Amino acid sequence: MVALAQLRALGFSERAVRGRVGRRRLYGLHEGVYAFGRPDLNPRGRWLAAVLACGHGAVLSYASAAALWELRRTSQAAIDVTIQGASGRRRSEIRIHRSRTLAPDEVTTLDAIPCTTVARTLVDLADVLPHRKLERALEQADVLRLLDAKALERSLSRARGRHGAPALRVIVAQALADPTASITRSELEELFLSLCRAEGIPRPRVNQQIALPDGSAIEVDFHWPTQRLVVETDGHAYHRTRQAFERDRKRDQRLQLAGWRPVRFTWWQIARDPNQVASTTLALLNR
Repeated sequence: MVALAQLRALGFSERAVRGRVGRRRLYGLHEGVYAFGRPDLNPRGRWLAAVLACGHGAVLSYASAAALWELRRTSQAAIDVTIQGASGRRRSEIRIHRSRTLAPDEVTTLDAIPCTTVARTLVDLADVLPHRKLERALEQADVLRLLDAKALERSLSRARGRHGAPALRVIVAQALADPTASITRSELEELFLSLCRAEGIPRPRVNQQIALPDGSAIEVDFHWPTQRLVVETDGHAYHRTRQAFERDRKRDQRLQLAGWRPVRFTWWQIARDPNQVASTTLALLNR
């Protein structure tokens, strides 16, 4: 992707550009924006072309930026681009948003595409999404570890008067109030050990490695060698991402193939339903 202004900066005259368009070396996409070599573009190519078409300072935003960050998919044909100030020409296939409050720390670049940050994208989405879809976008940002609470607070502080900001503040407050977000591994393990002591469960071995037949080893939270039982305590901070979810399942499969019985308890189960956790653990140990 290249803009006419970039070609001029490289020394190309308008005649040279027109000649390359005629020879199908360059393909016009928007006024002053060209694709090099081939005209068919994937979504990222279309997004970059739209941003270039809107000139210096333009950034991908709203639903299009959310799709770039993989916060949520979009099927809309129009591409969302934010420009600073009140002016700006209308362009086909581009939905232009004009902003006087877009701050430098709300602009970044992802995959070579200028775009709004995750925090600003969430603030923009709050104006156009219903509550549940906005909540899911915030959850996805958290799952992908893209959520910066301080940056989001700064963007919200600049969003006074925007009708979606109050709803986003409520969702953020609920997310930050989740007690599992700050629980540490050591605190969770101590909670489980306290439960074992209170319920008469034999003390397990803690944070030790189990040797596997292939010569490798896996460190587990708790295990009882005689009963071949493994208990893993899943704290939110360490097990919330997609990668962690997949990794945990592979670990369990390897342990099962080695003759161990892995079982997982969440923070909520250990803290809120300790009787069930204790009875399950005892039943598994007594088998």
